[in-house]
Amino acid sequence: METIIFCGIQATGKSTFYQQHFFHSHLRISLDLLKSRYREDLFLKACYKSQLPFVVDNTNPGKVDRLKYIQLAKQHKFRSIGYYFQSHIEDALQRNSRRSGKTCIPEIGIRGTFKRLEPPSPDEGFDELYYVTINDNSFVIKPWGYEI
Repeated sequence: METIIFCGIQATGKSTFYQQHFFHSHLRISLDLLKSRYREDLFLKACYKSQLPFVVDNTNPGKVDRLKYIQLAKQHKFRSIGYYFQSHIEDALQRNSRRSGKTCIPEIGIRGTFKRLEPPSPDEGFDELYYVTINDNSFVIKPWGYEI
């Protein structure tokens, strides 16, 4: 079983990546959808109890944000796999400007997340870690290589 943990600032392609790579195999857990940590915890418990693989589709910008999910994965004998989405602020702001309605994030929110961003590291406890970039509107996935 797998716990997939996304990390990166808003508008870096995380939700689109989920749709293209995990929609048919993993439940999506997102605070954008669930609106509270209480609801998130209920979904996490259900996934662990039912042995259902899932993706945590949040920004998870800091080590402390990811720690909860990694610890729970280990506790429940799930593999923890991290995907870090290249987080260039200007690219994210440009992509965000093409959004409308609730999907458009205030610039201050993106910049605030960027300030808190700590790229992940295998020593956080990930079983696997990947680096995701967008190239010509398609995703490029590379094994973690400390190239950030």
